[in-house]
Amino acid sequence: MPDVAIEAKELTKRFGDFIAVDHISFSVNGGEIFGFLGANGSGKSTTIRMLCGLLQSSGGSATVAGFDINSQADSVKENIGYMSQKFSLYDDLTVTENIRFWGGIYGLSDEMIAKRQAWAIGIAGLEGREKSLPRELPGGFKQRLALACAMLHSPKVVFLDEPTGGVDPIMRRRFWDLIRQLAEEGTTVFVTTHYLDEAEYCNRIMLIHAGRMIAVGTPEQLKKEYIRTPVLEVETERIIEAMALLDEDDRVEETSVFGTFLHVSIAERYNAEKVIREVLGAHNISPSRIEPIVPSLEDVFIHLIDRQEAEQKR
Repeated sequence: MPDVAIEAKELTKRFGDFIAVDHISFSVNGGEIFGFLGANGSGKSTTIRMLCGLLQSSGGSATVAGFDINSQADSVKENIGYMSQKFSLYDDLTVTENIRFWGGIYGLSDEMIAKRQAWAIGIAGLEGREKSLPRELPGGFKQRLALACAMLHSPKVVFLDEPTGGVDPIMRRRFWDLIRQLAEEGTTVFVTTHYLDEAEYCNRIMLIHAGRMIAVGTPEQLKKEYIRTPVLEVETERIIEAMALLDEDDRVEETSVFGTFLHVSIAERYNAEKVIREVLGAHNISPSRIEPIVPSLEDVFIHLIDRQEAEQKR
């Protein structure tokens, strides 16, 4: 397998006058876990469809596992695995029947299917449940089975599209342990997720917005490069009102809601906590807690989206 498993250069896709993917360039190393993040409609699915050889690009170029996505689409498909949150398994087939079906789709011999079936059952942790239907399985085990089916033909690259949607946190962690195991064995993993805490497990991350790549790097690189001002977490019962008030103050650079808390960035030359208490206190809002925090990838993502949208308005 080439050192570079996926390489895109100015990759573009147009649908009429609409540009779904706008001249994006990036590369993914062999054996890397590469996170691909973006909001709905950002161009993620279109990019993945092109990289999987399912959709011709309108411009630029890309190779996957050394094959051109346009001129060698069949070779691309033979060397990749794909797992979708929406559809990967047949609920009216048993665990074993799903494995055999997908083995046949991938062109494996009966002998190889039997060999890989034992591997898939073990990877999915489904010993003793071979005759169960997927709909009878807990979400985490169902997802592990779907991943095992996508890996039956030992692909060089596997695409995982929102693989842990609807799975509880413990099973999500175990699923990511499996992803790391596959990467350590040499498989390149290209994964999309809307759980930004999961993106911390990736070796590198690319953020896409409105069809354009807006950042790429390791989780730590992105935090250091794009979040350079202190971030404080504010706890108050009047969170929406507090956010509106802070947004109006020139000393406040950015605010965002995180669950039941407020994240606030203040220019470094100011005493951040003093500013927050001053602004909110003037309106009889007394935060129950104000603490400095380590910026998360969600902070980075919101910052970059806000910056991108501000630039588009100019």
